[in-house]
Amino acid sequence: MTKLITAAERIERARKLIQQARDYPIPPDTGWTDFSYTAQIKDLLRQARDLIKFIGYTSGVSAEVKADSKAVANEIEQADKELLHHNHG
Repeated sequence: MTKLITAAERIERARKLIQQARDYPIPPDTGWTDFSYTAQIKDLLRQARDLIKFIGYTSGVSAEVKADSKAVANEIEQADKELLHHNHG
């Protein structure tokens, strides 16, 4: 049987996944255009997103925790932009 994790634990795990994405080594030859690098970053950010996506809709969760989950969602979007969406010019 799967152990349920609290919303606070989900937020903590999501932040760790975001940090893993930021720490993931950029390939020296191809940089952020490398397919496997991009796939790994997208997967880490997807996992983080999946952990927090329903916290805002869950009853019994404090407003503070819901606000934290929104902040993490913003952190995920910011990491995505920083790591994968570089200007081409």
